[in-house]
Amino acid sequence: MAFEGLSEKLQSVFKKLRGKGVLTEADIDEAMREVRLALLEADVNFKVVKEFVASVKEKAAGAAIHASLNPGQQVIKIVQDELVGLMGNTNSKLTFSPSGFTVLMLVGLQGTGKTTTAGKLAVYLRKNGKNPLLAACDIYRPAAIDQLEVVGRQINVPVFSDRDSRDPVKISEEAAKLARRNGNDVLIVDTAGRLQIDDELMDELRDLKKHLRPHEILLVVDAMTGQDAVNAAVGFNDSFGVDGIIMTKLDGDSRGGAALSTKSVTGKPIKFIGVGEKLDALEAFHPERMASRILGMGDVMTLIEKAQEDYDDAKAEELERKMRKNEFTLEDFLDQMGQIKKMGGLAKIMDMMPGMGGKMKSADIEQGEKDFVRMEAIMQSMTNEERREPAILNASRRKRIAAGAGQPVSAINNLIKRYDETRKLMKQAMRPGKRGGIRGLPNFPDM
Repeated sequence: MAFEGLSEKLQSVFKKLRGKGVLTEADIDEAMREVRLALLEADVNFKVVKEFVASVKEKAAGAAIHASLNPGQQVIKIVQDELVGLMGNTNSKLTFSPSGFTVLMLVGLQGTGKTTTAGKLAVYLRKNGKNPLLAACDIYRPAAIDQLEVVGRQINVPVFSDRDSRDPVKISEEAAKLARRNGNDVLIVDTAGRLQIDDELMDELRDLKKHLRPHEILLVVDAMTGQDAVNAAVGFNDSFGVDGIIMTKLDGDSRGGAALSTKSVTGKPIKFIGVGEKLDALEAFHPERMASRILGMGDVMTLIEKAQEDYDDAKAEELERKMRKNEFTLEDFLDQMGQIKKMGGLAKIMDMMPGMGGKMKSADIEQGEKDFVRMEAIMQSMTNEERREPAILNASRRKRIAAGAGQPVSAINNLIKRYDETRKLMKQAMRPGKRGGIRGLPNFPDM
């Protein structure tokens, strides 16, 4: 989980501060020493850490205490604001051409996931009303064209390639012509991976940039390489110039130092982050949301967006009607479990829940995921009638279902108990004056 170690350490520091009615200079110094160590252990650039801590101490010493905040909360608010500033203050959106046809060029080192990211970006753009085309301009890596074509088929996005050409400029120009003819409004150019010290390959990128005139050049870096990713960003930006950064594999980097350092060191914003292997696992980067997640305050906006992304209004209204009439069935229960899987599973949801980030142990989350798999297998062993009418599940039916799912009868009894608890919880949420949950977001007891 991204920032897991840093989040735990910072929350531990701030827990001590919250317990103090008055903060002395010594209290702030001690807290900032711990913050400094936490950031360095998270592989944040040393210079960035030094400037960050100095800025927080200066503002904490001279801050006018807000009426609604105690001194400890005031320091936490300053740290949060500084974290947001460190990562860029606001979400940096892609720039699209006013003419209606936009070219995006992906560059970076070998092995950072450019080709897969090109597909993820195409999925993201299509969800936002664009009609992209992918261009295979990596003429060096074996099977690079094959990989992009496979990705294109998986996401149903067209791919332009020319296996006979050894000229990326020509390939990109032909791709642009095809895109315009076919009505594609975004061309995503996948280039070969290269080192920023490789003059010949960097010259090739400069030729592409000169002839193609991309509206945005996006550097793809691997978050798991830490400060090497930051160094690569500096090198590419200095020798070639980039407009923004896509940071892949952030979900696999528990430290997160690259994400906290990149903007400050390069001056270029992180525009997207890769948060999983699936081709829809690309998110716009929001500094304020990430800072909130790091400090254990959750990320409700992203949670809402994820819930609503795959949950249309008609489905939400139908579920609401069933809840009001107490018609919530095991089929609906199974559907809600599928919704959690679509949103990335329990770990991702817990990470975005206010007050939950870093508090649930990995073992507990892993057990929860196993329970989900077990319950899913049980419900899939039922007939449609049994899922719609759980009241008919007598002892003999439960025994048959248990045998079909490879589970003891006690597991079926436990599932029915959880289902009944969920139905009661939903019924309570629909009472007049009660606030409901997030539209489309599953809600289970013991989650």
